[in-house]
Amino acid sequence: MSASDCLATETSDVLLAALDRAEDGIVIVDDARRITHFNSGAERIWKLNRAEVLGADAGVLTLKCLQADPAADFRDEISLARNDGSRIKVLVSLSSVTLDGASHRIVFARDVTAEAERRVRIGLLNAVSDQTNRAVIITDTEQNIRYVNSAFTTLFGYSNAEAEGRRATELIAGRQTDRKAVAKLVQRLMNGGRRGEAEVLVYDKDGEEIWVCARIDAFRDKKGRVKHIFALLEDITETRQLRSLQQLIMGALADEVPITEIADRLCRRVETIAPDVVCSLLHVDAAGLVHPLGGPSLPEDYSRALDGIAIGPNVGSCGTAAFYGEPVLATNLDTDPRWQPYKARPLEVGLRACWSTPIKAKDGRVIATFAFYFREPRAPSKWHRRIVEACVSLGAFAIERKEARAEIARLAYHDILTGLPNRAQLRHLITMAIEACPTGGHVALAFLDVDHFKDVNDTLGHAAGDELLIQLAQRLREHIGPEDMLGRLGGDEFVVLLPQRDAGSAERVAAGITEALAAPLRLGSKLMPMSASIGISLYPDHATDIDTLMQQADAAMYMAKQAGRSTHRLFSAEMNGLTEQRLALIAALRRAIAEGALTLSYQPQIRSHDGAIHGVEALARWHDAALGEVSPAKFIPLAEECGLIEHIGLWSVREACRQMASWRRDGLDIPCVSVNLSPINFRNVALAARLADILAEHDLPPETLMLEITEGTFMQDGASALETMHAIRALGVGLSVDDFGTGYSSLSRLAHLPIRELKIDRSFMRDIESDAGALAIATAVVRVGQGLGMTVVAEGVETEGQRRMLAELGCDVLQGFLYAPALAPAVFEGWLIEHAAEQARAMPGRLDLAPAAAVKRSA
Repeated sequence: MSASDCLATETSDVLLAALDRAEDGIVIVDDARRITHFNSGAERIWKLNRAEVLGADAGVLTLKCLQADPAADFRDEISLARNDGSRIKVLVSLSSVTLDGASHRIVFARDVTAEAERRVRIGLLNAVSDQTNRAVIITDTEQNIRYVNSAFTTLFGYSNAEAEGRRATELIAGRQTDRKAVAKLVQRLMNGGRRGEAEVLVYDKDGEEIWVCARIDAFRDKKGRVKHIFALLEDITETRQLRSLQQLIMGALADEVPITEIADRLCRRVETIAPDVVCSLLHVDAAGLVHPLGGPSLPEDYSRALDGIAIGPNVGSCGTAAFYGEPVLATNLDTDPRWQPYKARPLEVGLRACWSTPIKAKDGRVIATFAFYFREPRAPSKWHRRIVEACVSLGAFAIERKEARAEIARLAYHDILTGLPNRAQLRHLITMAIEACPTGGHVALAFLDVDHFKDVNDTLGHAAGDELLIQLAQRLREHIGPEDMLGRLGGDEFVVLLPQRDAGSAERVAAGITEALAAPLRLGSKLMPMSASIGISLYPDHATDIDTLMQQADAAMYMAKQAGRSTHRLFSAEMNGLTEQRLALIAALRRAIAEGALTLSYQPQIRSHDGAIHGVEALARWHDAALGEVSPAKFIPLAEECGLIEHIGLWSVREACRQMASWRRDGLDIPCVSVNLSPINFRNVALAARLADILAEHDLPPETLMLEITEGTFMQDGASALETMHAIRALGVGLSVDDFGTGYSSLSRLAHLPIRELKIDRSFMRDIESDAGALAIATAVVRVGQGLGMTVVAEGVETEGQRRMLAELGCDVLQGFLYAPALAPAVFEGWLIEHAAEQARAMPGRLDLAPAAAVKRSA
């Protein structure tokens, strides 16, 4: 045998072996209709033994296509009766070949029973799908539509033929469709994630808007790969109309629209979605008198007549509803006894029925009524009740928030702790005093700084420090003249404005204050010695503008401190610019920065609902060998003045990120660190890039970093700061408004800023348990945060009562001495471990598995 013959034989053997291993059944029949090849796949399909079949007549295969003469190529799905009596679905393919002059017919057979059954099931599912009132879309992985049901056709107007093959996003998405939300769900499915849902605005064949709730899932093969995407769409247009009311109210509040205008917009919107009603909103004041807020479709004279009417048991629908605190329905104004004194004008304009619902504040007070007037005697429908249910809660939120906002506005120019004029009001008062000063007259300005005030806070706590400041303010009021004015700049700094006072008179006032403070103040059971350093500047002798006068009084005050405290100094030419102490302090600060002497301490932030750690705030600390502990209230403003604050801010971010990375490597779970930055940092357009570099350097995700900014950052620093803020949020780093409520934020701007968190200033905490005004302000801030979808953090929480009240208000996160002061990293690590242990010990009690145990707070 030649080599070529051997090769041909080997090749033939290999091909036969390959045919035998094929999954499909393969049968070869010669021109005499004898079976010459019958592989293993054919044995499985026909349930015949190869040895019995080979050489047998092809009739045993029961294939009609083999009986044709001459044989023609064939391909079809048939029902095959097998040797054991069973039947299966088989895809049969018949081909003819001629080799060496001999004709052979080759049969390929594949068992498609499972696939046929699947097609039957799909047919049944299609029938079921067409019976549901929810639209169904099935697409391939490229979102090309493969199937829609009859509900889809009904909802959108496209037949199955019109929809099939088109991309879903092209067919029903439009200019207002949130494509990103849908794409995010699809991508999650493609990445192996779970199904999800989103509310999106889509469009029908005529371009009409339809709000749908889209529940999106995937069909996967046995290996988990996505083969098709499935969407179930529910029409929620009616529900969306109710949500539009919420958006209307929230948008108006954010834009600081007057409450009467908000009420007018609300009533008009309601009358649009419920054309068969006339809407009215009445405010109920503390004296029980009603005042129209909104009722654009009611006669003006009728609304004016209602103004000032007292609520009562028989005062129409609204007055009665407000009196009893329950909804009141008068289906016929003409005959209802409660309406007899008030029915004439409504009846004249065709109003026949009235349904009024009371609006209640959080404390249960009725603060307003919301009413529907009908043009025929009738009761409200379910749709009317749904609208009113939504409007009552929105109305309560709007009215309460506006009341709180009015209180905040009243306090915007006064210090909440002492009630004294704050920095903004002081500037106004100084300006008026200078303008009123006659030629040859003087205006004196005295800066007063409490000596060693930090020691009181550190040893007795902030509550004691606040009490000291209140008593100090009272004593100062007692020792200044009736024309003199006292204000608080912040912290432990006060200003005394002395109109028509020359240097000698101002120094006598300062000496009298020093003498008055010699008597100790009583803090609880303790007598606390008290002193202050005072600096005086004089208009027009020392300066003619406010800023310079204040700087000079401040410089003189530092000279009084340097002189040993508990004294006063009058500004002199020798104090030009900065005092010697300030120059020394600036030099020491520069040296501390260069030598790395600044440190960060960390104060924990605790979630109110479960006590778990929310994050930490990193606070800069400076200990100088000569100066001792230097308060941040001193060196941070100084750093801003001498151009060091931007460097300190970036150092703080870098050090906080380094510490967070270290803690994470050690297995300590701290979700987030907050770092305070100056408005100056936000003037740097490269700030976002610097933050990205720092996070990458320490391998930290951006959500672990929160930057705390003051209200002045976005109120005063314009477009560049706003651009930087948006860049930072795009990076994923959070932004928090620190000391919220102590400034005078524009809520219309706040609602559109990339802010994730609001921090309630600790000055609001002291009297929150006893003072209705403090509680109203805290409530307002919490409600603003909730309404804008922001996390709300309360600072300065020192008592269990404050914690409990803030938790009831819905404040998300608490921070203060109740949990721990700002701690050095090593000390904080110990605190965190102990806190985690306390949480673990308290867990059985929270799960009702064991009696609640008292948990002792460390620090």
